[in-house]
Amino acid sequence: MKKTDLGRPRAGGRFGRQAEAERNDLLVLNAARAVFAEQGADAPVADIAALAGVGIGTLYRRYGSKEQLLQHLCAIGIAQTIADLEAALEAKGSGWDALAQYMAAAVDARAGAFAALAGTFSLPEEVSAANEQARTLAERLLRRGHDDGTVRGDVTTLDITHLVEMFSRYPRRTEQDDHARRRMLTLALDGLRTVHTALPGPQPDWAEYHRSWDAPDQPS
Repeated sequence: MKKTDLGRPRAGGRFGRQAEAERNDLLVLNAARAVFAEQGADAPVADIAALAGVGIGTLYRRYGSKEQLLQHLCAIGIAQTIADLEAALEAKGSGWDALAQYMAAAVDARAGAFAALAGTFSLPEEVSAANEQARTLAERLLRRGHDDGTVRGDVTTLDITHLVEMFSRYPRRTEQDDHARRRMLTLALDGLRTVHTALPGPQPDWAEYHRSWDAPDQPS
């Protein structure tokens, strides 16, 4: 899978309504990440539509409900994450260089913005399967850094996930905000290198993380 720049249609000759739908998907994905990152899970769909520059009626005609919209956005978001991970795995250089490339791309795309929605809607099976694929790729990427000794051995893939989620919530209202975010990301990436103080506490637990995404029980 090749990465597609957000906000641009895929190369390859898609035309007409299909190309327009893809462009709208990417615009809405960008807008949704920004809105949810700053407003949280209760952000109204109207704000997403306004930021994307599309009509809210268009969104509901295409998706039917807020939950369907969120499920679709998660699907195309995880597809982009997989593409970014694959690109990093193919990159030359050290394991740390490849990990830094992926994290910069993920943070720039606000790939962790949907973490604010954990547990508020159900994930389709195909999205859950894609999440597992992304996790496997991330583990390969991190293992590369562990194997060549450029990434500290106590860093886990869930540590990387948490960092991406944290930086995805960082506000971007001004050029200074974006500059500060890049500085903090550089500091965080440097902290992933070898020869550092041991990380405090136990390693994070994937099972606990997955439980946060469980949809609430529906009333009978």
